[in-house]
Amino acid sequence: MAQAGVENNEDLSGVHLDEADRRELLAVQTECTVIFAHAVHDGWPSGVVMSFMDADGALWLTSAEMRAQVKGVEADPRMSVVISNAGTALEGRRMLAMRGHGTVHRDAATKAWFYPRFAARLAPDDPAAFERLLDSPKRVVIEFRPTAVAASHDSRKMAGDGRGGAAKG
Repeated sequence: MAQAGVENNEDLSGVHLDEADRRELLAVQTECTVIFAHAVHDGWPSGVVMSFMDADGALWLTSAEMRAQVKGVEADPRMSVVISNAGTALEGRRMLAMRGHGTVHRDAATKAWFYPRFAARLAPDDPAAFERLLDSPKRVVIEFRPTAVAASHDSRKMAGDGRGGAAKG
């Protein structure tokens, strides 16, 4: 059998992210691609890059309520979220794609706990300034509850890091 990452990239079984690696990726990365099922533009599904934080078994995002992703999630709560380690210091190429359901929150209680934590994660040098910016009348919080891992990948588990280099000894 040919060695994946050195002789071929066909059989990638066994190169998925395990639970600890998924947790590490979610802790380090701050951006994801959100894909929503409801076609709001000429019948095409849509996606957008958004900042997120992981808390209490869900991914949490925020948006102005007039954005397509909010309208899409409210019309059909099915979502997919794709996260990679691009732009982080994590080694290798890592990817996690999850399916789940989104809920749009407009209530003050959700915003009260979310804004400070989100601002601290994304703007650690001045979270108060970012929190003030977030606290606007037409801003919502989106909760994404994953129901399945659709796909994941961890190139560190492939000989040659999946790019055809020499197998690690």
